[in-house]
Amino acid sequence: MTLSIEDRNNLIKYRLEQAEEAILDVELLIENNRLRSAINRIYYGMFYSVLALALANQYESSKHSQLIGWFNKNFVHKGIIEPKFGKMINKAFNRRTKGDYDTFVIFEKEIVNEMFIDMKEFIEEIKKSLNDI
Repeated sequence: MTLSIEDRNNLIKYRLEQAEEAILDVELLIENNRLRSAINRIYYGMFYSVLALALANQYESSKHSQLIGWFNKNFVHKGIIEPKFGKMINKAFNRRTKGDYDTFVIFEKEIVNEMFIDMKEFIEEIKKSLNDI
């Protein structure tokens, strides 16, 4: 799909708004002990921010693993973004998948809170990278 520069910029802005909204969702979910759902939103907040980064770099994929692979190859492995951020999104993706598809999963609140901190740091790092483009 070919987007105009204006449409691309609007979509990047929209994806970042989705990421910020996910942060608010996670706060509510943690407060209400909805930890499996919080893991889902933590991952999706990170995912939306990487979608914005991909759009800014003219890359599109509807597949999560492809997008994460693109991010790791083009930003983490090239030293543009610290390796810890690649680990953060990989961990969030794996936990989200486990929470969504495994039969019986319980997440510890402490782990979810740590992931929430990571999520906010991750989104800020992606925004910084977008500003550098």
